Amino acid sequence: MNKLYPNATAALDGILRDGLLIASGGFGLCGIPERLLDAVRDSGVKDLTFASNNAGIDNEGIGKLLRTRQVKKMIASYVGENKEFERQFLSGELEVEFSPQGTLAERMRAGGAGIPGFYTKTGVGTAVAEGKEVKTFNGEDYILEQGIFADLSLVKAWKADETGNLVFRKTARNFNLPAATCGKICVVEVEEIVPKGSLDPDCIHLPGVYVQRIVVGAPYDKKIEFLTTRKRETA
Repeated sequence: MNKLYPNATAALDGILRDGLLIASGGFGLCGIPERLLDAVRDSGVKDLTFASNNAGIDNEGIGKLLRTRQVKKMIASYVGENKEFERQFLSGELEVEFSPQGTLAERMRAGGAGIPGFYTKTGVGTAVAEGKEVKTFNGEDYILEQGIFADLSLVKAWKADETGNLVFRKTARNFNLPAATCGKICVVEVEEIVPKGSLDPDCIHLPGVYVQRIVVGAPYDKKIEFLTTRKRETA
């Protein structure tokens, strides 16, 4: 089975449609599937729900899709650094389901493992718990959280071989790995494709069985969310 596609548009051909639930990897601007997100934007599909830690920043990552009004709902843990995300949420244009960061990652992991729900103490007694089942274990309250079962996973990896075995780069592994497993279809953009058998089996983070399509997204511009510079010392 050939999993390699020439570009992001081709990799998403026949998959995209209105109303999808998409699990997207990355954290801020780190490890986001930017080529695939650009292809989603260019396709014009709408009424999308994204499960992602956040929506990037204005005009980057999912932020581009917010600008074009293609996103109906965000399942996220963080709204900050994206003024358009904040504006749409406060004005009621965008539905937002807040999920604590660890809970969101676990909801994706649970979906990938076929687990429909789990109990957690995180959020007990807060707005996060509103409308959710509460159960007591050993005298402590826990709330029921549902696993995320996405229609499509969009993730960014560092390396892949032709069969789809993936290696993530450092902290980019955190959300990309669980996001990759919880979708019915997983499309991955990578920086480099290496020959089959060249990856150390002990260093593979995600087996290729989870991956249906791969595209090379390199070269990338290393975007910086906050640029802080030190003033030059005068002579």
